[in-house]
Amino acid sequence: QVQLVESGGGSAQAGESLRLSCTASRYTYSSLCMGWYRQAPGKEREGVAALYTDGGATYYGDAVKGRVTISQDTAVNTIYLQMNSLKPEDTAMYYCAAGGGSCAYPLLPPFAGMDFWGKGILVTISS
Repeated sequence: QVQLVESGGGSAQAGESLRLSCTASRYTYSSLCMGWYRQAPGKEREGVAALYTDGGATYYGDAVKGRVTISQDTAVNTIYLQMNSLKPEDTAMYYCAAGGGSCAYPLLPPFAGMDFWGKGILVTISS
């Protein structure tokens, strides 16, 4: 079991930046694959970025590559998603997810291994 709590969503103008946070708790795994996913109205959920907590290997979705950075602070069991040069098409519900152990294609549906999900936070980007 992994409890995930997201924060940092909200509204921004196109071109601005936002940082999302996700804190994991109540787990016994020695390492996690943690990631960010988003789902816009009427669209499929897509993988944004993922990170393996043991070693810090990172993965990025094509739609956001070059504009986002995923990072972690192991001291507080938190991952971050720094999003820059935001676009209106970045508007979506953003979800944090985690799975025990290493990452294996974490950004490809059906996001195998990502067994635990947060409630999601809304990001709205206006033009």
